[in-house]
Amino acid sequence: MRYWPLAGSAAPEPTGESHGLVTLRPMTPSEFETFLEASIAEYASEKVRAGNWSTEEAPARSRAAHTDLLPHGLASARQHLYTIEVDGAAAGHLWLCSDPATAGGAGFIYDLYVDEPFRHRGIATAAMQQAELEAGAMGLTHLALHVFGHNTAARALYQKLGYEVTNINMVKTLSPSPSARDQV
Repeated sequence: MRYWPLAGSAAPEPTGESHGLVTLRPMTPSEFETFLEASIAEYASEKVRAGNWSTEEAPARSRAAHTDLLPHGLASARQHLYTIEVDGAAAGHLWLCSDPATAGGAGFIYDLYVDEPFRHRGIATAAMQQAELEAGAMGLTHLALHVFGHNTAARALYQKLGYEVTNINMVKTLSPSPSARDQV
């Protein structure tokens, strides 16, 4: 396994996974445009799947959330958008928010995505390790993230990397009771 450390960083410890040379580099404007549209659609879909938003409202709510966080696109303050590369080929993206003045110096990973042909090769692990190095260089002392409950693969990845559960939200869908149906 080979790592390419970011400027001024030490390489992470090898994990035994095989994936090639994994790097993070700033997104280009054209990559950002592609990322933004895909991210808006994916987040809307995930919020619907999680039962948080209706299908009708999800696209607009997702676009509004992205606009709030990225009001100036790639130039938005404290937002760091990276393209994950494997041996020089674009393989996905990672979005890191940095604000060492809030929440005890915590940063937040808003998105990690590895393209299908690059999955199951340890690339997400290496990208997260690179993001941790980058976050440390920014002065962050913690990284937080959100993962949808149904995304068991992502949950396993983050737990393997040492992320701890801090909150759990639970929901149960109820069938209308016979008396409730009669009242409608």
